[in-house]
Amino acid sequence: MAVKAITGNRLRDGVVVFLGPDAGWVESLDGAALFEDAEAAEATLADAKAKAERERFAVDIYLFDVLIQDGRRQPVKMRERIRALGPSVRTDLGKQAAA
Repeated sequence: MAVKAITGNRLRDGVVVFLGPDAGWVESLDGAALFEDAEAAEATLADAKAKAERERFAVDIYLFDVLIQDGRRQPVKMRERIRALGPSVRTDLGKQAAA
């Protein structure tokens, strides 16, 4: 099943963040809000961008596709996989090192 999630980069340290179900930002894709409805996703994206810009919290905020496979969240594109886990050349760094 394909759904959408919202991501961006936190301004103070550049960390990849995801919009959570309570409209707060989280550092893990597992904690991100998922959207099945495209219109709801777009409306939430617009609200999240406006609030993040107003509060100077995050930049480069956008929607991306996520597949749910065997109960796990998997970004469709490699860019978001790397953003969710960390560098692809060194698995001892980034969020993947803690997994």
